[in-house]
Amino acid sequence: MENELIAAVATGWGRSAIGIVRLSGAGAAAAAGRVFSPMDGRPLADHPARKLIYGTLYDREGRAIDRALCTWSPAPGSYTGEETAELQCHGSPTVLTLALEALFAQGARQAGPGEFTRRAFLNGRLDLAQAEGVMDLIDAETPAAARMAAGQLAGALSQRVGRVYDGLVDVMAHFHAVLDYPDEDLDPFTTETITDALTAARGELQALLATYDRGRVITRGVPCAIVGRPNAGKSSLMNALVGFERAIVTDIPGTTRDTVEERCVLGGVLLRLIDTAGLRETGDAVEKLGVERSRAAMEAAGLIFVVIDGTEPATGEDEALVAQALSLAPTVVLRSKADLPGGEGAPVGGAETMTVSAVTGEGLKELGEKISALFSAPAEEAGEMLTNARQAEAAGRALQSVERAGEALSAGVTPDALLTDVEQAMEALGELTGRHIREDVTDRIFERFCVGK
Repeated sequence: MENELIAAVATGWGRSAIGIVRLSGAGAAAAAGRVFSPMDGRPLADHPARKLIYGTLYDREGRAIDRALCTWSPAPGSYTGEETAELQCHGSPTVLTLALEALFAQGARQAGPGEFTRRAFLNGRLDLAQAEGVMDLIDAETPAAARMAAGQLAGALSQRVGRVYDGLVDVMAHFHAVLDYPDEDLDPFTTETITDALTAARGELQALLATYDRGRVITRGVPCAIVGRPNAGKSSLMNALVGFERAIVTDIPGTTRDTVEERCVLGGVLLRLIDTAGLRETGDAVEKLGVERSRAAMEAAGLIFVVIDGTEPATGEDEALVAQALSLAPTVVLRSKADLPGGEGAPVGGAETMTVSAVTGEGLKELGEKISALFSAPAEEAGEMLTNARQAEAAGRALQSVERAGEALSAGVTPDALLTDVEQAMEALGELTGRHIREDVTDRIFERFCVGK
């Protein structure tokens, strides 16, 4: 039901210093005022909006359970665009549960995942790209990802898309104005007019689509396969990068039989590390399966660390592995075990070779600088990039429609016919920001949000 009163705990479950319960919908302030009593004795609604009020929080039986703070905001000047209230109490799961139950007794219902942000979208407080920025900000694991999400939440991507959309709107409006008002003194609608507009839109959309790979790296991380011969030091390197004993390390070749995955931030870049089984010919059925998965991980990786045992000269197998890795993805060759007496230090496979030690940490700082140079995004682009497959697919369809319109124009098709493609491009761009979006798509987007946001 529209404007139905909803409530949820907005902070994570578990003991914490502060816990927040959110309310949104008709009568939010009144409901909050029935479970919270300001210390000055005045009703909550008599206090100024958007000001923190100190008072006592009660359970559904009217028994005091905490000293808390409360604030309320009238519609439409709130996050959701509806009347809202927030109770800030101590972060006891028991207190939060009792507060929530008290609000349910006042007519509120449990909010669903992302329902507060969904209402903000439906009430025009956020567009769809900004709403996705909210979730990306919650999920951000690096400073770059936080900056990207904050920029998207502030409307950077929406404004970039809007400029393309508005350019196409101008074309449509000009055409229909000339068609509908032939007696008015309007500039004629010429082939040059639409050619210039389509060329500009195509260039802007191509540039926008080109940001997707970088945007996805920033928000989702880089799948990074750690490969090498058995006992080269792959698992030790992974443990050093993640900061704990994630993978089993022994002197026995072939200890790692399956891929082991973990995340770490290196050089400000989120890496989805995949420690793989040592690559070698083997008759062991289980180890052979691990080797096959290792090769699959290489093929799916966006970055490959080839680990070479630094205590001995590189072998022909090492050289072949480096060549294969270079053909698949950006590759960094790492000569491991720098804390031990080493073998030859020459580059392997003609690739730049770095020396590292999982024991002392030698070379890891330099490795981080290398990764940062490979994947970090320019600060000025923060927020203007496509960051998920839904956005990229919609932008891709918009570009295809613009290109079809351009091809039709070159083939001599009349403007009224090719403007159908322009309309389709506008619809696809509208999906990016939510101007044109199906309800089932909206449902899928907000399903990934957490409850209370």
